[in-house]
Amino acid sequence: MSFSFFKPSRPKTPPEVVKSIRDSLIALDTKTVAEVKALEKALEEVEKNFVTMRHMLSGDGEVEPNVEQVSQLTLEICKEDVIGLFIHKLPILGWEARKDLVHCWCVLLKQMAGSTYCCVQYIENHLELLDFLVVCYDNKDVAVNCGKMLRECIKFPTLAKYILESTSFELFFKYVELPNFDVASDAFATFKDLLTKHETAVSEFLTAHYEEFFELYEKLLTSANYVTRRQSLKLLSEFLLEAPNSHIMKRYILEVRYLKVMMTLLKVFVANPNKPCEIIVILAKNHERLLTLLQNLTIGKGADDEQFEEEKDLIIKEIERISRLPNVAC
Repeated sequence: MSFSFFKPSRPKTPPEVVKSIRDSLIALDTKTVAEVKALEKALEEVEKNFVTMRHMLSGDGEVEPNVEQVSQLTLEICKEDVIGLFIHKLPILGWEARKDLVHCWCVLLKQMAGSTYCCVQYIENHLELLDFLVVCYDNKDVAVNCGKMLRECIKFPTLAKYILESTSFELFFKYVELPNFDVASDAFATFKDLLTKHETAVSEFLTAHYEEFFELYEKLLTSANYVTRRQSLKLLSEFLLEAPNSHIMKRYILEVRYLKVMMTLLKVFVANPNKPCEIIVILAKNHERLLTLLQNLTIGKGADDEQFEEEKDLIIKEIERISRLPNVAC
């Protein structure tokens, strides 16, 4: 009796893994929907390569990742322009491949080469990739995947700053109200990160784009969708109360043209029993102007008129109480 022994295949090196990934992603360009079997085979090849990449980056549950291999793989991915392929091919990948790609993306962005984040630096040099990810919210099949990838990017100040200042940012005011609840919720999570993760960048953005931003934001605060109104109001109070945004907050809460939403906003700032000291000082110093505005503030006759007047009286009384406090100062 004779036995045949098969020598196990040699594990691929990081450059070989990256080459396989790159070739399989590029091969998708040559396959069309008309060639269903060919396309399915190409997608299977991509999925297989992504599994290999995931194991190399995160281990397989039994073997821990090799730090040197992870570093080499990351450098090769940047050098061979594979990051761009990841993003542009995402919409045509299968569910499993997208899931593995998002996992790997989160790992790759954290990898440093020397003193720099290699993949982040690559994206800084190809900022149009961020615009592509934002626009992918229009595709409900990949919107949540792209959202996760975007939020990983937003962790880095330079990338967050670019999105804030790009024309793509305005799309979020539409995306947070999309009819698909999962997509809208994910878009709002990304929108929130953009406005809360980097205080200095946000303050600079709001200062430079005050008019345009708050005109768009007012539409969210007065949206017909209750969830949108509630989330937007909560988010507004979060980023306005950040220390670098104090000048924005002072300007905003005294804007006459936002009287339509002032009552709702004042409930956040005034009726809150745990008001920050700075809010109390602002209300005390500006109590005369605020009281005048409130006393002249009315809404059209309707079912909400009585509740509006009750809330207005409550806020007026609280402002009057604050105005009588001795020596209000932080």
